[in-house]
Amino acid sequence: MDPSRFIRIDATTWQIPAHSRMRVPGVIYATEALVREMDDKVAEQLCNVACLPGIVEAAYAMPDAHWGYGFPIGGVAAFDAEAGGVISAGGVGFDISCGVRTMLSGLPRAQVLPVLEELADALYETVPAGLGRHGKIRLADRELDAMLAGGAAWAVSQGFGHVEDLARIEEAGCIAGADPDAVSRRAKERQRAEMGTLGSGNHYLEVQYVAEIRDPRTARAFGLGLDEVVVTIHCGSRGLGHQIGTDYLREMLLEARAHGIELPDRELACAPIRSRTGQRYLGAMRAGANCALANRQIIGHLARAVFSRFFPGCRLPLMFDVSHNTCKVERHEIGGRVRELYVHRKGATRAFPPGHPDLPADLRAWGQPVLIGGSMGTGSWVLAGTRADGERAFASAVHGAGRAVSRHEATRRWRGEQIVEELRSRGVLVRSHSMRGVAEEAPAAYKDVDAVVEAAEAAGLARRVARLAPLIVVKG
Repeated sequence: MDPSRFIRIDATTWQIPAHSRMRVPGVIYATEALVREMDDKVAEQLCNVACLPGIVEAAYAMPDAHWGYGFPIGGVAAFDAEAGGVISAGGVGFDISCGVRTMLSGLPRAQVLPVLEELADALYETVPAGLGRHGKIRLADRELDAMLAGGAAWAVSQGFGHVEDLARIEEAGCIAGADPDAVSRRAKERQRAEMGTLGSGNHYLEVQYVAEIRDPRTARAFGLGLDEVVVTIHCGSRGLGHQIGTDYLREMLLEARAHGIELPDRELACAPIRSRTGQRYLGAMRAGANCALANRQIIGHLARAVFSRFFPGCRLPLMFDVSHNTCKVERHEIGGRVRELYVHRKGATRAFPPGHPDLPADLRAWGQPVLIGGSMGTGSWVLAGTRADGERAFASAVHGAGRAVSRHEATRRWRGEQIVEELRSRGVLVRSHSMRGVAEEAPAAYKDVDAVVEAAEAAGLARRVARLAPLIVVKG
């Protein structure tokens, strides 16, 4: 995009003034270089989001923003039900509650390197990954509903993990207000045998090590030690979440029309929060979020079983688990008044500041861990929520590097086998069922994650704590 189209507020803040049918301005947080890398659709979609009823303050784009379905990926928008605000399936995304979980091994990298090949094989054999892949868990109807209502807390009750894990998961591992009855039979069938599986696309399980520490005190509070190994899982609600999005987009098109809402783009199909469709979607979306939390909890349990075989006594305690495709009811101060808002984060991570009452007591002084996935050839980051010069974008931050090249274009440019060999030469072992999938996720298909998190810190969205580098990548 051409930055000259926007009003530059400061080094990392760009404004699109409200015009035409926009109810609020658009705001992009990024360096000039990152703005130039963004496709023009980011600004177009941001302006479209700003047209929706009940939107508050501004429509925001994070430094990793790129074109998405309706909302830009890396988009944040909040709506007030009291002002006729809406809920949009496109503002949550099809992979409901896709997110990241990081577990701590306490093991120095030197202790893991001698068994890296065997460890990679064991993780690949234990954690099913790939499009439509099934696991060993198959849920009956009653169990499915219990999982959708209970999230990670349900998974723990079934023996997957430990009770103490729940304190380190957003909403203590269970999103309130989930309604399994609002989830279609088709969505449930798609998930019946997919619990504990990674899926495809950019989802992964990685064994990483702490390559750099930028904030030693916060890193110590989070349990991160230089050169120590961690396990990170990135996945979501699998086929169930996708089906929920598909089901409700159709309903929301009709609902928007019935309420006289003029949509600048059909992909922004929405429903008033207080409408029957709006409430049913919220119930289904929260059930999808619980599915994702349960799924990551189970995968974490499977990874622990593998590590305990190789390293007896290694428990892999959970550092944190947070989602980046959600709509959450939160209280934020707008114009000197605290209001209850429905905050859509699509490809954006909640980043509560130090002192926030919803954070675990032992992390509250440091701010929320913000887990940023990079590419399998570069690395990832742990950030922390920060006050900086005040809360920005409803306490939201980036979620990853952001794609620079489409999946189709990536498969045209790169071969999966070539990428696997290149990464092996750099000490990164890749295990995947699909070489096409590896090509789609080529490291060069993503933006520079270091530049993205530097921009996030400069914009006051979050602060850098530690950089993680990959050793093992398990993908679909």
